[in-house]
Amino acid sequence: MRAAIIDNRSLVIREAPDPVPGTGEILVRVKAAGLNNADRMQIMGSYPAPPGSPADIPGMELAGEVVGTGPGVFRFAPGDAVMGVVGGGALAELLVVNERTMMAMPPQLSWVEAGGFPEAFTTAHDALVTQCGLLSGERLCVHGAAGGVGIAAVQIGACMGADVIATVRSPELRVPVEGLGRGIIAVDPGEFTGHGPFDVIIELVGAANLGPNLAALRIGGRISVIGVSGTGGRAELDLLTLMTKRARIHGSTLRARPMEQKADAARRVEAQVIPHVAAGRITVPIVEVFPLERAVEAYARFAAGTKFGKIVISLDS
Repeated sequence: MRAAIIDNRSLVIREAPDPVPGTGEILVRVKAAGLNNADRMQIMGSYPAPPGSPADIPGMELAGEVVGTGPGVFRFAPGDAVMGVVGGGALAELLVVNERTMMAMPPQLSWVEAGGFPEAFTTAHDALVTQCGLLSGERLCVHGAAGGVGIAAVQIGACMGADVIATVRSPELRVPVEGLGRGIIAVDPGEFTGHGPFDVIIELVGAANLGPNLAALRIGGRISVIGVSGTGGRAELDLLTLMTKRARIHGSTLRARPMEQKADAARRVEAQVIPHVAAGRITVPIVEVFPLERAVEAYARFAAGTKFGKIVISLDS
């Protein structure tokens, strides 16, 4: 199989051995794989793949066709279209995954859209619903709302009946963010506190927002930190305000979780998010699509920022 191999903190496209599925595993011919910041960090040597995932092939989300099964597989069969989050290895023509972590791909999505769906929407749903318990009628703030996870969080929040405030740094991206759902308001990051107080805040930017987030939080409010690449990960916390507001702050990553937890997150997305995809209430905006041979160029485009949606590698040839 062809794969994007990490070599001296860069990527080269070359042949690699075909993987063989074991017990409970399926062999997937990858059709599309979305790019994520974790991939870039792995390529640069700062975020190794979790145990059991390919150490030298990045890519943590994919959509593809099942072409083989190991013993004990019962959910999927050859010919099924699947998508899901993996610890790595998605930038290859073939990938072995535990079938429990995969979701059936809804026919409303193209291969490219499905390739950019799993990581963003699983991360967003886990933060909003599983961790923060967002309820209909609550007020939600999503920082960094023009990126993949932000777009997912905004749409899930709107589908759940929350009042959504989305912070977007680039003025030209605020209109498309507002177009993601009814009642969404996109604002400059410096203006979000005036739209509070908030019941739930999704933090995708970093430490600089912690103080303003806490100040803008309603009594009993919740903050979920799932991204810090914008302004770093170190901040000073006013514990008295945290106590007074009876607030909760959660931190989370998805990639390194045990398989059972990833499977649980996938089942929750299947039950609570996929129906909105089928109904046309949730979409996966795509910025640009690159072939595997242009993976280096694709990651350069990813790093350039100022984009609305996902960058995806297509292997559907």
